[in-house]
Amino acid sequence: MRWPGKIPAGEVRSELATTIDLFPTLAELTGASIPQDRMIDGEDISPLMFTDQPIASPRSEFFYYDANNLEAVRDGKWKLHVRKSDEVINELYDLESDPGETSNVYDSHPDVVARLSALMDSCRIDLGDEINGIVGENVRPAGRVENPDTLTHYDPEHPYIYAEYDKAERG
Repeated sequence: MRWPGKIPAGEVRSELATTIDLFPTLAELTGASIPQDRMIDGEDISPLMFTDQPIASPRSEFFYYDANNLEAVRDGKWKLHVRKSDEVINELYDLESDPGETSNVYDSHPDVVARLSALMDSCRIDLGDEINGIVGENVRPAGRVENPDTLTHYDPEHPYIYAEYDKAERG
């Protein structure tokens, strides 16, 4: 991120954040109010942006879904995989020492596996896990609007500009 005079330059953050955090963060930064008539899954991560001091993320864990099927959880340096597509797996990775997830340490950390498995059980209650037949208590329908329209429309008379390095892909 870059915001001269606001965000300290040259800082690197390794705290957990995700794109669902952008909505509440941008709302906070612009003074917009968050709707109170629905659940908002994101967290305001602006405190991470405006300090050069180490601080904790408001998000402690992140759950990985493939469609409506829970596949993995990350908490701190640990990531537990329990499924890839339709295959049940048991894989645990220490992302600090193995960010490429090449050394499965599942069998050597049963305490971590138990803790992360409990987080996944809570997530299943919250958001569901279709492949296991669990309907989450807080699953909401996708947002829909009547007569949706894109923000932009193609205009064949407009002189579009593209980068030369994209030319080969554009044809």
